[in-house]
Amino acid sequence: MRQAPHPFTLRQLQYAVTVADTRHFRKAAEACAVSQPSLSAQLAELESALGVRLFERDRRRVLVTAAGEELLVRARRLLLEADDLVDAAKRAGDPFAGTLRVGVIPTISPYLLPAVVPALGKRFPRLTLHWTEDKTEVLIAALGEGRLDAALVALEADIGDVERDVIARDPFVLATPRKHPLGRPDAPITSRELRGTPFLLLDDGHCFRDQALAFCGAARATELGFRATSLPTLAQMVAAGAGVTLLPELALATEARRSDLSVRRLGDPAPHRTIALVWRKGSPLAAALSEVAAAVRGAYPATAPATKKRK
Repeated sequence: MRQAPHPFTLRQLQYAVTVADTRHFRKAAEACAVSQPSLSAQLAELESALGVRLFERDRRRVLVTAAGEELLVRARRLLLEADDLVDAAKRAGDPFAGTLRVGVIPTISPYLLPAVVPALGKRFPRLTLHWTEDKTEVLIAALGEGRLDAALVALEADIGDVERDVIARDPFVLATPRKHPLGRPDAPITSRELRGTPFLLLDDGHCFRDQALAFCGAARATELGFRATSLPTLAQMVAAGAGVTLLPELALATEARRSDLSVRRLGDPAPHRTIALVWRKGSPLAAALSEVAAAVRGAYPATAPATKKRK
């Protein structure tokens, strides 16, 4: 282990990372709550200590040098480890006190959080949860950068190398307009019945779209031109007769209740998603997050069997 003092400080690394993020010295200084001359002087000291120029700057723009790109990756990692050290120290006495930042994807949040939030508040009264709703790719990036502590996502998406605790298996069902021929029988529908059927799907970027698209491809179904930005929009379009779609069972109670839909189970092997709470490997919150996952699992809403909606 190095015993001599390091030639730079964590604050200097924070300045450098902020400049790289904003590509602007004045904006970086404002974000760091220091004067621009002070920030510039600290960055000059950092570059001198490292013997490497991190930025190219003129009056119009700031560019990160090739050497700077590589070193700033390491700087971000150091800052993330420092944040984890602080969090570990704060939670040493009570891991369920303070704030927990949790991300959740839009196809889960409106259907799971109403049941989960009260249960978590009762189970962990000293814990404040800040929820962030966004697509999987955005949440996983925020998790890796330390802006989130955990995220509720589907494991079938590309989530990288993270720790996870499974919450539930969420099967998909077929949703059709109320008088659609495919929605009438009560028996599970087969892939053969769906061949050539036009489907409404979510827009790009939703992992649920990717899973539905894979199922449609295997069933030789087709995709309609309209792409919804949310499951409620998708359900409303189906109810209006624009086509049929897949819905996760978790959303069924809400969407079938407020839309005039028929729903039907899919024959085996039925597509599904695996909902899980994920977090960074090595997180000092791992043990606490496992307990949070258990509480979420216990509060997971029971879903009624998918059956045709009748008058």
